[in-house]
Amino acid sequence: MTTPHPDLVLTDEVAQALNDRTAVVALESTIISHGMPFPQNVEMATEVERIIRDGGAVPATIAVLDGRPRIGLSRDDLHLLATSPDVPKVSTRDLPYAISQGTHGATTVASTMRLAALAGISVFVTGGMGGVHRGAERTYDVSADL
Repeated sequence: MTTPHPDLVLTDEVAQALNDRTAVVALESTIISHGMPFPQNVEMATEVERIIRDGGAVPATIAVLDGRPRIGLSRDDLHLLATSPDVPKVSTRDLPYAISQGTHGATTVASTMRLAALAGISVFVTGGMGGVHRGAERTYDVSADL
């Protein structure tokens, strides 16, 4: 088993699953905070976690809360991400800032994959990825998800 990075906060369920070598599936959190309105966002997140559990794996929704990378979220954590209007998207370039400033952040595909890898999780599910945005030839707005 890969030992998770010491600065990650894992739920007991995720830590136990990793220790027992049970399948763990990482989930990004940007879809919760930016992809859907409340309450559909919480309903979707809860339903996806249920589907993963029904398949015999443990879901690990990933976010940064109070500057701590969290691997696995509680119902209250999901609700916070779903209802707080000021939670920014956090990509890999933004992780150091969010952590150093002690802020919340909803993880993109890129940052979720990075944090999942640091936790020893190799399976990841997403609702979508960023890409090359319109006007990128002027703005250089190309997602790190690619």
